[in-house]
Amino acid sequence: MSPDEYCQQKTAQSGSSFYYSFLFLPPERRRAITALYAFCREVDDTVDETSDASVARIKLAWWRTEVSSMYKGTPTHPVTQALQPHIATYKLEEQHLQAIVDGMEMDLDQSRYLDYAGLQKYCWRVAGVVGILSASIFGYTNPQTLAYAEKLGLAFQLTNIIRDVGDDARKGRIYLPVNELQQFNVTAADILNFRHGEKFEALMKFQAERAQRTYDEALSLLPKEDRRAQRPGLMMAAIYRTLLDEIQRDNFHVLNQRISLTPLRKLWLAWKTYVRT
Repeated sequence: MSPDEYCQQKTAQSGSSFYYSFLFLPPERRRAITALYAFCREVDDTVDETSDASVARIKLAWWRTEVSSMYKGTPTHPVTQALQPHIATYKLEEQHLQAIVDGMEMDLDQSRYLDYAGLQKYCWRVAGVVGILSASIFGYTNPQTLAYAEKLGLAFQLTNIIRDVGDDARKGRIYLPVNELQQFNVTAADILNFRHGEKFEALMKFQAERAQRTYDEALSLLPKEDRRAQRPGLMMAAIYRTLLDEIQRDNFHVLNQRISLTPLRKLWLAWKTYVRT
């Protein structure tokens, strides 16, 4: 299996909404974004699939070294071997890839965030910089497009947090800010014990409204001249906002189930956005 084939398999198996937007890209950009996504999955799995935190730290340290090796032209992992040829072409910065690793390590250091400002720091590392890297691969002419991409990455992560409240609770993690739980009289115990009620719904409605505002803010930043190049991000936004709408229609029953869209619906949303843009 070639490095590109490895990344393709890793991406397809994830079932991610992002996969459907990649299908519409030219081959070279598709290979680059698939390699980037596979890198994110590998690093994320290092934390999520390793029960011993000390072992996870060792693996993340290895990834930091591997990223450095990739920029020196000596990658050893299939993912970095696939990504390395695209670094210069799309001006992918090492500091951004290292920030992704730092973000994954935050999951080993803390499982609560006191306020939204603290959560934003985490979101920037695991999603904002991914948005910047992705926009660089998609192509842009106006530097403001990177601000749009960073904000859109934040919106995606806020949506993920809403969708995954129950899954994260099963891992002992709560990404909803502590001061906002207090604001709506929801305790950590309520979430860790999967207690759904009116207070929880009010809290989640607050989270969803912020996520929707973040999408609006992101889209307002996208320069007209780069809309066509940035279609993959717009496709993802259409899919994720539809998912957010579904979660809200279901009254935020995310503690005991994972709400998702069917592959066919994701593909339809991606295609519809492609045609309209």
